[in-house]
Amino acid sequence: MKSKKIEPQFAKYQNPRIGLIALATDFMIERDFIKVIKDKEIDFFVNRIECFNPLTKENLIKMSDKVTEVTKNILPDEDIDCVVYGCTTGTIAAGYDSIKDKVRAAKPNAKLTTPSSAAIRALKKLNVKKLAIFTPYSKILNDEVLNYFSEEGFMISSNSYLDISADYDIGKVEQEFLFDELSKMEMNGADALFISCTALPVLNIIDRLEKKINKPVLSSNQALIWDSLQTIGENKDINGFGKLFSKN
Repeated sequence: MKSKKIEPQFAKYQNPRIGLIALATDFMIERDFIKVIKDKEIDFFVNRIECFNPLTKENLIKMSDKVTEVTKNILPDEDIDCVVYGCTTGTIAAGYDSIKDKVRAAKPNAKLTTPSSAAIRALKKLNVKKLAIFTPYSKILNDEVLNYFSEEGFMISSNSYLDISADYDIGKVEQEFLFDELSKMEMNGADALFISCTALPVLNIIDRLEKKINKPVLSSNQALIWDSLQTIGENKDINGFGKLFSKN
């Protein structure tokens, strides 16, 4: 038998590429991304980063030490258009610039988005000035989130939190319980409601919640997906996930 060598032909076009760094204990973030982008010509890749519990500022900073390694292992030696660091409080604790430097060390051509930076861009897009905030975190981390948005120029009109210390427990919160509690948030004077944490099962109730409270509702994952799609120029024809997507 004689073997024949054939020269391969490689595709000249590639889809936009999103690389997600998800917390090892996050139940929701991949699922939420796929719900929104499943019908789009986008290549979506995920690597997980070790998460240290309980959730504290120190442990969140410790987690960020592995960002370069985890980023590098998303399609090693290949370009990614947008790298997504999937942790709201993790970015606030470590600092956006620190996360950006660690991502760029592995993927120098990639753009970066994070839940906290995406939320700021989304809120400005909606012209929000006064904000109600809900978090699942401990009081200390909850207050870190409030301080972050205050320092970004937003007035915090009300706040509720769940005081959960472990990321894997956040993903177990019952969705209808969340809807009921979020519906009761004090919204007088607020322009919008922001729900923090990529692990909370919130995406599916945003439309219903907006109708209930008659205000825009943003969540970490919703803002993150919106900003990721903005970055790669694919943020159009998306319905069912809140008013944010209708503002493009």
